[in-house]
Amino acid sequence: MQQRLAIATLALIASTTSAFAQFADPLPSALCAGWRGERVCELLNEDAQVRILRCTFPPGIGHEPHYHPPHFGIVLEGESVMRTTTADRVRDFHMRPGASFSNDTEVRHAALNIGKRTMVYLIVEKKYADARPASAVAPGLCAGSP
Repeated sequence: MQQRLAIATLALIASTTSAFAQFADPLPSALCAGWRGERVCELLNEDAQVRILRCTFPPGIGHEPHYHPPHFGIVLEGESVMRTTTADRVRDFHMRPGASFSNDTEVRHAALNIGKRTMVYLIVEKKYADARPASAVAPGLCAGSP
């Protein structure tokens, strides 16, 4: 397990320069972004106003560059450390069940669970506040989906 985590961390560090550049390009939504071609978020509910996701991150698994419209999130399971990479910095967050976060603006980032436990998040995205034009959204793993 430690070797897998070390490899994933090195891969993220090695791709940091290209990841920073990617934040200027069209990015997929959190639902359509994944990790090495596999989904990490599942759609629980969606209507014209909000999208509700459950995202699961085992140790050494992350979320490739993506965006969120304004949103709220809460950790449902697992105490671990999430590393987030944005266009201007890398930060580590020690998270535990019940911890919440919110952003009133669009967020563009990548994430990696660098801790030892699987983390599960519930994320509520405010679709009504999404100001991105369609040309700024990459299809990601949702390509070909209706």
